[in-house]
Amino acid sequence: MATALVTGANRGIGLELCRQLAARGDAVIAVCRHASPELEALGVRIERDVDVASDASVADLARRLSDVSLDLLINNAGLLRRETLDQLDFDSIRQQLEVNALGPLRVTAALADRLARGGKVAIITSRMGSIADNTSGGMYGYRMSKAAVNMAGKSLALDLARRAVAVAILHPGFVKTDMTGGSGNVGPAEAAEMLIARIDALGPDNSGTFWHANGEELPW
Repeated sequence: MATALVTGANRGIGLELCRQLAARGDAVIAVCRHASPELEALGVRIERDVDVASDASVADLARRLSDVSLDLLINNAGLLRRETLDQLDFDSIRQQLEVNALGPLRVTAALADRLARGGKVAIITSRMGSIADNTSGGMYGYRMSKAAVNMAGKSLALDLARRAVAVAILHPGFVKTDMTGGSGNVGPAEAAEMLIARIDALGPDNSGTFWHANGEELPW
């Protein structure tokens, strides 16, 4: 039985990832700031009061998991705000960088020693972090933070290879969640199913690749 940890687990894609991983028999550790009734109903291990933007909070999580060996770490926690050039909010941009870019790096570094040899790390990013794919501008904090985490994911793939740990950088699609205000063309359950398929197919040969959940390789 594999052990999987999912951040941002209380709703949306994170909740569905926990649901589907648990349903197939994985031991799931659901990490969140505040648990939801839907998450509690899954019967998985929940680690509450974890803020991925806080060094101290993530260090505390690592201490709580001192006796755990992880086969899969999914960095899913994220934050989306909408800035335009005419309405920039630098505090908001900094917060998105902390959560979306530094958060996955912070969590992965803190839990690196908990990753089993042959384990996997997944970073749930966005194609909005693709420089080549940016044709509409705006969304400064989100775009910048996702571009940054894509680079972090590539470096992690190289650095963790010596531990036989592979890294996937995954765009889930335009998913109907609270983050997107219910807009999108795919539901959380379908997105989670596709993401798990990409993670299952992850190995040393494709580690560090930027993928759409549907299997399409995305441009940087």
